[in-house]
Amino acid sequence: MTETTTAKAAPKSRAAKAKAAPVAGVAFPDFEAFAMPNMEVPVAFREATEKGIENAREAYAKVKTAAEDATDLMEDTFETSRQGVVEFNHKAVDAAKANTDAAFTFVKDIMSVKTVAEAIELQSSFARQQFDAMSAQTKEMQDLATKLGTDVSAPVKEAFEKSFKELKVN
Repeated sequence: MTETTTAKAAPKSRAAKAKAAPVAGVAFPDFEAFAMPNMEVPVAFREATEKGIENAREAYAKVKTAAEDATDLMEDTFETSRQGVVEFNHKAVDAAKANTDAAFTFVKDIMSVKTVAEAIELQSSFARQQFDAMSAQTKEMQDLATKLGTDVSAPVKEAFEKSFKELKVN
């Protein structure tokens, strides 16, 4: 089975329709029903309207500037957060690697002991070293988290202070 289509006569193109439009320079007849009355707008009303438009433009410019500043602030804050979290994660991985290496070293050493006293001494030493290492790692992570919190919140705090100062001035 084959389908056959027949081309229909194409409707008149826009160019053909445009030719049917009245020729430039020919005036339309005046219809009294559609005529606009000639009115003089009072000067005070015109000035108030122009002032309102000017105020609206100024307000728009302020809002636009504030929105752009807020967008920049958010981008900077997110980038700072991202960098801080990456650094924090690297520290966590480094700590986990150090702890794992220490545990493997301990297991290797404990397998080579000859006496129970030697095993107890090795266990005590390992526990003390791990406690010290864990304390140092925790302090380092806490310092990094504090720094990250400060780095992220400082620009936001400054932006809020600046905004409130501008509000008080206006």
